[in-house]
Amino acid sequence: MSGTRRRVTIVGAAATSVVAGVALLPNWSAGAAVSDDPTVDARTRATFQRLADAVFTDRTNALVDGRADADKPLTDGFSGDVALSSGTARTEDATRSALGQRKEKLARAGETYRAAGTTVTLNATRVTGRTAKAEVTETTTLTYARTRGDAPKTTGFQARHELTFTADRQGDWRLTGIRDADQGGLAVNTLSKPAPVKATAAADTMPNAPRAATTRNPAAAPKTGTTYDYKAMAAYAEKHWNAYNKDYPDFSGRGAGGDCTNFVSQSLKAGGWKHVPGYVYDYTRWFGNADIQSHSFIGVNEWSWFAQNSKRTTPLANVYQLEVGDVLQVDFDKDGSKDHTMIVTYKSGGVPYLTYHSNNTLRRSVASLVASYPNAYYYAYRT
Repeated sequence: MSGTRRRVTIVGAAATSVVAGVALLPNWSAGAAVSDDPTVDARTRATFQRLADAVFTDRTNALVDGRADADKPLTDGFSGDVALSSGTARTEDATRSALGQRKEKLARAGETYRAAGTTVTLNATRVTGRTAKAEVTETTTLTYARTRGDAPKTTGFQARHELTFTADRQGDWRLTGIRDADQGGLAVNTLSKPAPVKATAAADTMPNAPRAATTRNPAAAPKTGTTYDYKAMAAYAEKHWNAYNKDYPDFSGRGAGGDCTNFVSQSLKAGGWKHVPGYVYDYTRWFGNADIQSHSFIGVNEWSWFAQNSKRTTPLANVYQLEVGDVLQVDFDKDGSKDHTMIVTYKSGGVPYLTYHSNNTLRRSVASLVASYPNAYYYAYRT
């Protein structure tokens, strides 16, 4: 894995860093001691972005197989205009350690990475007094260490984060908090589970999908149906995994509930699923466009109820039986209410690869998902 090795030390309120052998001295753009609230100028915003890039690059590098310094602690500082607080540095050390453990789980599942690339874009900055909130988008590509035949060479994702910076009385900024801003939170370098999706009372009267096993090499379950265009489903999903189709609403924003099922429904529609018009709350109906969507088009559990009730899907006994165009759902906290929906856009060597929104993700292997969330319930649907 190529990448920048970072060594940082703190001296008083300032930091001196060695990055690739070059010493960088502290230069606080907010200035010396101040009595007024500090401002965030273009230079400071650029340093916010660089620090975010460094933090998320370090997280991703902890997942890379063979990275020599992946287990070295991230110390409590960063050179330039902004630094990590000591508390955030300790949290990031723990995060990187946990991701190192995830790397070992992934390796046992047969998934290793030899390289990674992470970039961070600063989307917006809001300043209130001595607190700054920076909204950033992380874009990461992971290169698989070993691939056979036509297996994908890379997997990628986008994740949105909100970073909190706090200025001291001297006007020096410290990164004091990091929050995942996506509803899904399913990036491979994310440790927390997504917030559970609440099922409605209709769950008692709708069909319950059987759980799918996660063991490798199950009995073959070839896809024989020709009703739908499964290649078109996959092509749509891979075209729009990080470039949203403006013909549909985007539910990925804060408080919108997540865009995962809306995205999968669009992909199924692209492959031939037809609208069933009706009342938006009727789970036996399924439709969606720019102006109106049934709950079954955008809701995780509602989609499951429609899919089973309409006989458009049949259950699969094992997640590794999924084929291109099939759908996988997950119940992370095992409370009977499903939390996330994904579609298979590639399969190679007996391993399905999933593409989904919230986080925007391209071709993540089922092996990676199961290794990351081994205690979840999985539901596999043949479309």
